[in-house]
Amino acid sequence: MAQNAPAVTAERKPKKQRQSQFSGMSKALIRRETISAYLFLLPSLIFFVGFVVVPMVMCVVYSFLDMGLDVSSATFIGLGNYIEMFQDKVFLKGLLNTAIIVVVAVPTVTAFSLWVSSAIYQMKPVSRSFFRCVFYLPVVTGTVAVTVVWKWMFNTYNGLINQVFGTSTNWLGNEMTAIWCIILILFTTSIGQPIVLYVAALGNVDQSLIEAAEVDGATKLQVFWKIKWPQILPTTLYILVITTINSFQCFALIQLLTSGGPNNATTTIMYYIFDTAYKYQRFGYANAMGVILAIIIAIFSAIQFKVTKTDN
Repeated sequence: MAQNAPAVTAERKPKKQRQSQFSGMSKALIRRETISAYLFLLPSLIFFVGFVVVPMVMCVVYSFLDMGLDVSSATFIGLGNYIEMFQDKVFLKGLLNTAIIVVVAVPTVTAFSLWVSSAIYQMKPVSRSFFRCVFYLPVVTGTVAVTVVWKWMFNTYNGLINQVFGTSTNWLGNEMTAIWCIILILFTTSIGQPIVLYVAALGNVDQSLIEAAEVDGATKLQVFWKIKWPQILPTTLYILVITTINSFQCFALIQLLTSGGPNNATTTIMYYIFDTAYKYQRFGYANAMGVILAIIIAIFSAIQFKVTKTDN
């Protein structure tokens, strides 16, 4: 036994040497692949840093300044813009209007999209493709074109809506109805993408689980809540987040239809930021509102992630 021990040790040494050489080759290969990956990502990374990270940092810095078009004449005022913001009646009105749009539009778009996509998914492939195209058409048409059509429909004298109901209501000029017209248009232009996403998500649901539940006597509501809903929850979270962001950033509809009127009834934070920066040329104050808007969107998104409780 003692004589064989050195032989065994001698046999193991080359094996360790070969393993170390293989390990060195693996590290070199991993290093080369990592460098190649970063080189491929470099153009996107430069774009992201230059057009996203840097403007975000500049926005935060400028929010502490009182500045106009000439940056050289800017003066540091600390939290002056933020203090003024929460004393500004127009900003508070825009915050309220934005909250109304988000609270009404987000759950309505999500629920309606889920209901429509559930009905579309039961159809034949040809009909399913047709309805997906119909609902997605406003998304690819363009905001300006859609807004022009809606503006004609809401026209006081020869608009389609007044012609149908036999009225002469100034829908966009009335403080009570203007904000709801904006929400209606936002709703019609926001359901296309969620419907397409939900139809795709329902197609990925495990059908064997549904069949087993139906054999056991589960109702449609039980099948949806216990089987379908957990599997489409990541898609629901994504839809909630993007719909919330789009609702907070509602601008083009208001700019083209009401310009924030009447009497700031349709002014949102996004529109007021634009108005403050390019009409009154108060870029520091506008940047401060942009920071607050980003914080509010982040809080809403975090709440949605927490409520849905998904790992995806």
